[in-house]
Amino acid sequence: MQNVILSCAITGSIHTPSMSPYLPFAADDIARQAVDAARQGAAILHLHARDPANGRPSASLAHWQGFLPQIATACDAVINMTTGGSAVMSIQQRLAAPLAIAPEMCSLNLGSMNFALYPMAAKISEWRFDWEKPFLENSDDLVFKNTPRDIAHILAEMGQKRGARFEFECYDISHLDMLAHFVARGLVQGKLFIQFVFGVLGGMAAVPENLLHMKATADRLFGDGYEFSVLAAGRQQMLMGEQAVKMGGNVRVGLEDNLMLEKGVLARNNAELVAKMRYIVTESGRELASADEARARLGLKGRAAVAL
Repeated sequence: MQNVILSCAITGSIHTPSMSPYLPFAADDIARQAVDAARQGAAILHLHARDPANGRPSASLAHWQGFLPQIATACDAVINMTTGGSAVMSIQQRLAAPLAIAPEMCSLNLGSMNFALYPMAAKISEWRFDWEKPFLENSDDLVFKNTPRDIAHILAEMGQKRGARFEFECYDISHLDMLAHFVARGLVQGKLFIQFVFGVLGGMAAVPENLLHMKATADRLFGDGYEFSVLAAGRQQMLMGEQAVKMGGNVRVGLEDNLMLEKGVLARNNAELVAKMRYIVTESGRELASADEARARLGLKGRAAVAL
């Protein structure tokens, strides 16, 4: 089997600062945690921006530029910019920074869905910032919009015009069919990198049977023209990741997806989660891919072509 491409999602837009004192949102903290994750073995860094004043998810190019150059200078990991941003952002907001930076890689969500975060609010008794509680509670009436028009727009602007390859995020079996639709239209070409996403309320549950079904469906639709990776939001992160590794796939970890190192113990940084998954990978008889190995396998344009 090939080496495992390990991605690390550094901060995301889901968890809020009151959930963990270790969630990075200041630019220097995002940069430091990203670089440390790369040094522990993460070949791809999946990145979101935050407002450094209050930790709120941000689409501001200035906030992105607060940490991207630091990361690019300090490590050779693939910089993967989200086009999902936050479910409360418009498509124009979500794309503002990626359009300017033209990264090697972007994430791309393959369907609209409920994205329910509100159960998290009941677990917090003290809030650091006033935006957090309503942000979480109002997600009981939130649809994360990713229409076919949105998807086609991102494929054209980020892929065809700027040369980015994609982490295709699939939260449901129907998202694989949507990806096959865009392959058939000729808007997606080359080796696919598909991220099976489990554990988000509104998407698939993080159970082994769902992973087996997603893998079988992707095999039917794409044959040997794809690689898969697995992320599981919450406590099943490591168990689902281990299953993916044993099935020949790749894996994503990070504080965007899971705040805990083990039951009752907060991860103090992203590097701890990467190191734990690296141990699982090696104990499973596989090795981690380097950033350049990931670039070659996924057909990325290379760091030199990025506007940093």
